[in-house]
Amino acid sequence: MFLRKVEGPRSVTLPDGSILTRADLPPENTQRWVASRKVTVVRGVLYGLLSLSEAKERYGLSEEEFNSWVSAVAEHGEDALKVTAIKKYRQL
Repeated sequence: MFLRKVEGPRSVTLPDGSILTRADLPPENTQRWVASRKVTVVRGVLYGLLSLSEAKERYGLSEEEFNSWVSAVAEHGEDALKVTAIKKYRQL
């Protein structure tokens, strides 16, 4: 079995005891960003599976977009990342 050399850890343990691996991350060519994929990327960056710069480059995200995902999860939980709920959780 061949394992590709990558920078950083191959997996991290989340506070709830579950394990997040690089295989759990969305594919690089992701076009449709559902809430579960956004949360996986946010957790990957926050718990050190990949760096913020690596995530931005890999998924074509802006700093502002990623930070909005992080703040939405921090303030309102995972449901805040659903497109149908954006209006409900938006700060005016």
